[in-house]
Amino acid sequence: MPALLRPALAAFGVACLVSAASLASTDAAFAQAKQAAPAQQAAPAQIPTLKQVALTDKQIDGVLAAQKDMDAITEKLPENTAPDAKVIAQLDGVAKKHGFAGYDDYNNVVDNISLVLGGFDPTTKKYVGNEAVIKAQIAQVEADKKMPAKDKKEAIDELNDALKTPAPAIENKANVDLVGKYYDKLVAALGDDQN
Repeated sequence: MPALLRPALAAFGVACLVSAASLASTDAAFAQAKQAAPAQQAAPAQIPTLKQVALTDKQIDGVLAAQKDMDAITEKLPENTAPDAKVIAQLDGVAKKHGFAGYDDYNNVVDNISLVLGGFDPTTKKYVGNEAVIKAQIAQVEADKKMPAKDKKEAIDELNDALKTPAPAIENKANVDLVGKYYDKLVAALGDDQN
């Protein structure tokens, strides 16, 4: 999904974007960090604040059910292009079909899920916090003997920048358990956006 459709994710930087996807290879971690950098640079001076909500099973089921339809719409959009009114109307329709008040409501729920996913260790599938996940990614990149030195430095710089701009604290602690319950399904559905 193009970055312009989820402006609040830019506020979480690499922490949420990188962490939700699998860390099976350091090349993937580097690619994710590198991909997130333009979103951070393009972010407006005033980053929108995430309206944190207490997630429900119904909301997560709605996100999972809507994702295929959302992806079908957003995959057709050119990169870094704001969606027009017709596309927004389509996204709004899909969101309403899956139990949300509209696309903004759906998007806020996805952002809340992404905030929590960013703190899950993909290996253990346990919540450890965004900072711990980023530090683990730094260690993984540093240990990679196959990654070219230039790429390694760039990836480490991006991850260190992410440490300097931490994600907001999770206000609704029950969201951690709920996202953990759906972890595999959420990463499968939302993870492709973050690769």
